Amino acid sequence: MTPCQIGDLKSLQAGLTGPQFLLFKHSHRCGTSDRAFRQYEKFLADQADFPTGWINVVEQRDWSAEVERVTGIVHESPQALWIRDGRVAWHASHWEITADALEKAVTS
Repeated sequence: MTPCQIGDLKSLQAGLTGPQFLLFKHSHRCGTSDRAFRQYEKFLADQADFPTGWINVVEQRDWSAEVERVTGIVHESPQALWIRDGRVAWHASHWEITADALEKAVTS
């Protein structure tokens, strides 16, 4: 599946409080973020209809701040957060974001 950019704050809030949601925080200005985004895409390539979305931390700065406020996880970019039952079950940033790490996070 191809990851979709989150289009509105209500959808972001639903993901953050839902049963399962993988959020990716991305900056097109950062090479490390581009590399991590490719790992995110690689992980999703074999997934069908996976609960996920991404935000652009430059264009959607307020939304990134909302993620930090709701989750208590300090903002980093790139950053991945696996939400289970409205709580962060796992998170990683920068070089820790790999397809394998994402797979392990969502299956554990």
